[in-house]
Amino acid sequence: MKFFPMPFHSFLLFVVWLLLNNSISAGHIVLAIFFAITIPWLVTGMRDEHPKILKPWLAIRYVLMVMKDILTANVEVALLIIGPIKKLNPGFIAVPINVGSDLGITILASTVSLTPGTVSAEVSKDKAWLYIHALHLDNEAELIESIKQRYEKPIKEIFGC
Repeated sequence: MKFFPMPFHSFLLFVVWLLLNNSISAGHIVLAIFFAITIPWLVTGMRDEHPKILKPWLAIRYVLMVMKDILTANVEVALLIIGPIKKLNPGFIAVPINVGSDLGITILASTVSLTPGTVSAEVSKDKAWLYIHALHLDNEAELIESIKQRYEKPIKEIFGC
């Protein structure tokens, strides 16, 4: 095991300890070093390895696309809410997912929930389905295909899962 298994966390603990105590006395520096080494060393066995971002430029493009989708969906939802309630057609759908990592599934579910008009309700126990509630559901197959192409496909490429 490395002496500094999580160097960034060690540095952060060191700095935060000194800032919290508002002191750079010798005693606080010794305690900060002790905590910066001991705490990461104790918790390193509890970490889960997350998949690496294989395509960072695609990840940046994905974030920008999601931000655009959030803005667009905000306008669409506002127009739906202002209009007659009778026109709303809420519903649940089950989206089959093929993302191979928990982080990828979490990002997919979070993206769906961040986009106004849709909320991720649950992931099946076998992690094969994402259940989503839509405020207005015109075409179930179209929404499923949209989620798979716009969100799931880039996530799989970004993380290689």
